[in-house]
Parts: sequence; C-alpha cells; structure tokens
Amino acid sequence: DYLSLNLRRQQQVQEKAAVGAAAAELIADGDAIFLDSSSTALAIAQCLKDRRYLTVVTNGLVVAQELLDAVGVEVMVIGGRLRRDTASLVGTAGLDILRYVNLRRGFFGSHGITLADGLTDVSSDEAELKRSVVEACREVVAVVDRTKWGRVVVASFASARQINTVITDRDAPRAQVDPLRSAGADVILV
Repeated sequence: DYLSLNLRRQQQVQEKAAVGAAAAELIADGDAIFLDSSSTALAIAQCLKDRRYLTVVTNGLVVAQELLDAVGVEVMVIGGRLRRDTASLVGTAGLDILRYVNLRRGFFGSHGITLADGLTDVSSDEAELKRSVVEACREVVAVVDRTKWGRVVVASFASARQINTVITDRDAPRAQVDPLRSAGADVILV
C-alpha cells in the first residue's frame, strides 16, 4: 500500500534521517511544536529524546510512541478517527487541543511540493487535519526528500506562501527549489 507507514519508513532512509536531524536543530528546549504522522516526522522525533520542557503535538501514533521514554518531552495527541495504514488520527474532532498550545513551528511531511499547489497529501482526511494545524502554527516547515518535488497529489494543505522553511536533501531539483526560494521560503539542503 502506497500510504503504509512501514513501507514509507523503508524509502529514502538516509535522506529522511538527515532531514530529521536538520529539523531537530531548529527545535529548542521550551518550544511547542507539531509533528505530523509522516515517516520524516518520526525521524525528527528520534532526535528529540534529550530535549527539556518541549511540547510535541502530533496526530501520529508512532511519533507519540517514539517519545514515550523522552521524559523532558510532553506529548499531546490530537484525537480523531484511526487510519491504520498510516498509524495516524485524522478528522477535525480532536482539534480543540490547538486552542491550548502556542505552536512555534509545525513540521509537515508531504507526498508532493510545488510552487503552484504548495504541500499536498494523498489523503484528503490527513490534508484536512494538516490544513487546520498549519493555520495554528507561527512557522510552517516542510520536511521532504527529493522524490516529493514537482509532484501534486490529491489534496493541498499548505500554499507556497504559507511555507516558511523547507528542509530537503541536496539532490532536490533546482528547477523546483529556486522558484520556491524566490517566493520567500528558506530552503535548507542537507
């Protein structure tokens, strides 16, 4: 299955680890952040174990589980309907949690990124939840590997103008990266 978290965790492993480590460098003790249910968000979570006074809001069950032993990290899980293939909770029923947390940054994986369509997801349910979280974040950080550039899939959840930063691997196509930079996004190549 295209969406399966286990399958996605096996793809572009080194790139996702590098992107995850670079994203973790943007996260300070005391921050409140959002991590989605992407395999790249899991790579970020793996780098946050030693943080203190960090609050992580997530809809990813595997992300929450990864942070179980991180005693300095408070984990808040957005409730909703269970999507088994992605081990995520979706829908808008659990979004009340966003009223209680000032999210400094949200880290979003996507199945596609373009200047025209922004960040897109193959699941309209996942995109609906991410759209609401994007609105709640002071900064939006896209965490994508080179295979996502130039792709547009089912549902957009963040426009190019809403993206503050993109962290991607060095092999990302310049023909796609440069226009997004020109539109104002800070693109970090790792």
